[in-house]
Parts: sequence; C-alpha cells; structure tokens
Amino acid sequence: MSLPLSPQVFAILNGLIEDRAGLHYGPNDVEIGRDKISDRAEAAGFDSLLDYYYFLRYDPGGSAELDLLVDGLVVHETYFFREPDQLEVLVRRLLARRLSDDATVRIWCAACATGEEPLTLAMMLADLGLLRRVRIVASDISERALVRARSGEFTPRAVRSLPAGIEGRWILREGNRVRVEASLASAIEWRRMNLLDGAAIAQLGRFDVVLARNVLIYFGDDTVRRVVKSLSDALLPAGLLLVGASESLLRYGTSLSCEEHGGAFFYRKVA
Repeated sequence: MSLPLSPQVFAILNGLIEDRAGLHYGPNDVEIGRDKISDRAEAAGFDSLLDYYYFLRYDPGGSAELDLLVDGLVVHETYFFREPDQLEVLVRRLLARRLSDDATVRIWCAACATGEEPLTLAMMLADLGLLRRVRIVASDISERALVRARSGEFTPRAVRSLPAGIEGRWILREGNRVRVEASLASAIEWRRMNLLDGAAIAQLGRFDVVLARNVLIYFGDDTVRRVVKSLSDALLPAGLLLVGASESLLRYGTSLSCEEHGGAFFYRKVA
C-alpha cells in the first residue's frame, strides 16, 4: 500500500524532480507518481513522504537518492522501429545522399531509454552499408536503462513491430529473450546524460543529427525551451533535430526552421 501523499507534499517533491530531470507533474498527476515515489521512499527506509522530501532536499545523501528516484520515474517504454517513417526518410533520403560523397556523420540519440531507437538506426544504416561512416552517440538519464541497452538483450515486447527481414538477421530470439547482433550495440557510444546539463551536452561536441523523440512531452514549457536550446546548440550548421510525431516546436519560437521530407517533419538549424 502506498504511503499517503498530500497535494502539498507532492508539489514540493515534484519541484525537486523537475529541477533535477525536467519531469513535470501537474496538480492532477498525484495518482501517476504516488506509487513509484512511495516505493522508492520505502526502499530507502522512510515511512513518511514528507520526511523523504527533507532527506532529498537537505541530507548529504539526498542527491544520490534523488537520482535513484528519478531513475524509477523515467518512462522506458519504447520498442524497435517505433515511428519508423521519419527514420526511413532520415536514413534513406537525407543521410544516404550525404554519405554518398564519402562524408562522415555524427548522430546523437538524446533520450534513448533502453536503446531501441539508436539500434534501429544502426540496423537501417548497416543494411545500406553506411554504418561504418556514422558515429552514433546514445544517451539517457537512467543508468539502469543504459545497462539494458549496452547488453543488447531485450524482451519480446521490444520487437512487436519489426519489418520483414530484421529478425534472424539483426535480431535473434533465444527463448523468452531477444538479442541484438553484437556488432550493432558495440558500434554505439552509450553515455549517461541529463538533458538539463547544458555544460555536459556541450562537451559532447557537435552533431549533424540530434534525435529527441517522445521525450519533450514529459517536460513543462520552460524546460522544453531550455532543452531545445541546448540541443540546437549541439547541432552543426544545417543540422537536423527530430522530435516525436505528437510533438511540435512551432509554438516555442525556436530559431530552427521546420521542413517536410517524404511526409515526415524535421527541424533544421539555420546555417
């Protein structure tokens, strides 16, 4: 049974969570966060969420515990070839054209969860013989998710939307487990990264393409503006930012221009 969580205590806990990771919960979201916050607090030895807040806020060990709480709150729900049309246009039309000139490209998957998105990109690029000329960096705030990504092992739920020709070539089933061909996972640089940490993002260098798909929906408007600014700064001139199909940057007044290619939308950094 969950510990009692009043709206007032939820509000101050939410403030800590949003400051650390950008995750935003409104006043009507108490039910969404209660169980996970309560489970983490009890695991840490607390029987009061107000006491848990004071520990997170003021105790020397609070920062490390807040990271564990955030890790439990982050949504890791994803799967291979999610929203594939946009990725197909990126790889087959936009990147293939550039890589035909013997160039190299850097791609950053900025909120990769358990890694299905960057691994999907790696499969698409490998099928065209282009992976060796692409450097993929994949990051997430959750170390737990990155452990799964690095392992290359997944549950059957992750492969519920595979196109023909992928299973048996890049993905193998072993009982109730699914394994990705080892060369794909090793071709990706996996990094733990908080998208609110602008200084750490700057240290990654510049990219031709940044993917931040289906992550901005968990942020408040001010955090979206802050994160998009950092992601835009990480782009090379004329670089592309990809967001999810249900996300739009038009109302945030960014300096990026919106383009349509093959029915998919991209945001380009003005050169």
